[in-house]
Amino acid sequence: MNAMTAIASRKDKGFTLIELVMVIVILGILAAFALPRFADLGGDARVSTVQGAAGAIRSANSIVRSACLARQACDPAAATGTVQLDGVSVDTVFGYPAATQAGILDAAQINADDYTVVAGNPIIVRANGAATPANCQVSFTAAADADTAPVITVDVTDC
Repeated sequence: MNAMTAIASRKDKGFTLIELVMVIVILGILAAFALPRFADLGGDARVSTVQGAAGAIRSANSIVRSACLARQACDPAAATGTVQLDGVSVDTVFGYPAATQAGILDAAQINADDYTVVAGNPIIVRANGAATPANCQVSFTAAADADTAPVITVDVTDC
């Protein structure tokens, strides 16, 4: 009887090779179906990044305009000026943020560490690592006059 007990106890201590192979096959099948769903999340992340930057730019534009209209020291009809936001001086054009680092980008707290910034008017903020950078960006064109708001354009066709 001792021999039978010893054989039974050895059998209960581990998995057989067939059981291990079946588990590996099942995990492989699950991975084959799940992998395509998660393979290209980089593009979705870049789209979200650009849309987040666009939202920050829109909000900053509204906040700077409101601050300029609320403060007597700011003239919304002036071609140039500044507004203080949380201790940061933001350059303005007709009471809206200027299309510069010291304008809209400082107001929106966007820096070149997180994005590729192309200076000019319009100022362009691109997601890093995009397949076609020109098709994965947000652009901000400064106000042309006191009666025209800045133009904010988002393009996420090829992130």
